[in-house]
Amino acid sequence: MTTKRVILIVLTIVSLIPVILSLIGSINQPQVQSNLQLYQTNLVLQAAEFSDENINGIEQIRESVLGKNPYKSALKQYQDARKLSEKNLTKLENNLKILEEESQGINQEENYNSLPILLGNNEQTKLQIEVNQQLQEIEKITVKIALLEIAEGEGNPNKGLGTLNELQKLSFSTSIKNTANILSYLWNNNEPILAESEATIKQELNGWFRTYSLNQLYQIQERKDDLIKLQESQQEAAKQAIIKLTIIAIIPVVGGLIGVGIIILCLIQLAVKKESAILVIDERFKWETPWTIEIPWQVLVVGFLLFGQILLPILASFLTINVAELSLRGKAFYVLATYVALSLGGIGVLYLSIKSFFPLPKDWFNFNFFNNWIIWGTGGYLVALPLVIIISLINQNIWDGQGGSNPLLSLALEGQDIVVLAIFYFTAAIAAPFYEEIMFRGFLLPSLTRYFPLWGAIGISSLIFAVAHLNLSEVLPLTVLGIVLGIVYTRSRNLLSSMLLHSLWNSGTLISLFLLGSGGN
Repeated sequence: MTTKRVILIVLTIVSLIPVILSLIGSINQPQVQSNLQLYQTNLVLQAAEFSDENINGIEQIRESVLGKNPYKSALKQYQDARKLSEKNLTKLENNLKILEEESQGINQEENYNSLPILLGNNEQTKLQIEVNQQLQEIEKITVKIALLEIAEGEGNPNKGLGTLNELQKLSFSTSIKNTANILSYLWNNNEPILAESEATIKQELNGWFRTYSLNQLYQIQERKDDLIKLQESQQEAAKQAIIKLTIIAIIPVVGGLIGVGIIILCLIQLAVKKESAILVIDERFKWETPWTIEIPWQVLVVGFLLFGQILLPILASFLTINVAELSLRGKAFYVLATYVALSLGGIGVLYLSIKSFFPLPKDWFNFNFFNNWIIWGTGGYLVALPLVIIISLINQNIWDGQGGSNPLLSLALEGQDIVVLAIFYFTAAIAAPFYEEIMFRGFLLPSLTRYFPLWGAIGISSLIFAVAHLNLSEVLPLTVLGIVLGIVYTRSRNLLSSMLLHSLWNSGTLISLFLLGSGGN
């Protein structure tokens, strides 16, 4: 075994440690999909308030689009979300209990060495913070459940009031307890209205929940002018919600239907034309690879894993930036700077690794603006839509809301600032497709064809691409997306094709996140 291989093996082991820890850590992390469903539910609740006497049959239209009883549907969504959060809380509490027991054992057996105790205490503190955050999240959901129970009760608020009373007794959060107290007063005719009710409702609630509570308050206080203004703003919010829901539905539904049509046509073509069909990928499409497996191994380990998971975090630590304390703009700039540094480091290692093989054989790293890359990229996106959506639905049942998600998705949900959105868009829809397609499709996939059949190379490169995102719940859908990206690149021989597909995919996700996130205001 050569010295180089020994070094690569050592670096691989060292670099895989943070990757494995991140994947294991993602097991107990919630998927952002759960939040997306609630954001969409909030938009549906707002849209359900739309009424226009000038539109004939508005009730029938609203019922066909939003369902017969949107409050009941929303209530079930929030109840499911609470169950999931309670399951997460149980896991966190069990982990905390195990850690506390281990820490007590260390205290008794290793008093001479304080380092294990300090590490254990630090992990306990972190877990305790997560437990408290989960508890607060459950209580926030419960407040909304109470309001939906009141709305769904149609004049009988007793069930919702009972939920609010439980919160007043059991809540550990002062703000939640105060909010529950105020809402109880609003729907209990025997109680006076608290002076701080309006300010608390505006601060603690959003979207439909805020409007619904303020409507009750203004009615009780007989504030007719404020009630009229509130109802006008409610109608405007309802119109906007309907538009947003329509846009969110159009992308996957219309695109997915076209994608299914393309898949059917491709299968028919495969049956008729056989070897000349688009789906036939055989030895004719293999790349001539001038290097051995050591080169892609070196690029992935040094340029992607070692640099991205170890060196970059160490360099970032010297900046003494507390990311958690940054504003949303600060976090957006930090994410962009980190990704640009990762891309430059990875491409730099790639260049140095293959420099001695220049000039490269035909079809390596092609950027051809004058062929049909737009058709390949757009068509691949439409095909990927139904496939990834189906796999994602199956995946949700497998992981039951766990398995983690890309943290950028949660940040994008919060980001309603145009600067933040522009930065996220550049990062996700331009920088990420450029770098990842060069690494995984432009370099890794062709390199693997020296040792594997083309379909095997596409599958393995797609799996590595999915695992590189460091969230277990995303491995299956991202592998499917990677396979479509690999097919498009293999057949088009143009990196612009897969980059366009990748960019369209991330753009669609970001647009949906922006529209969903804006529904909570």
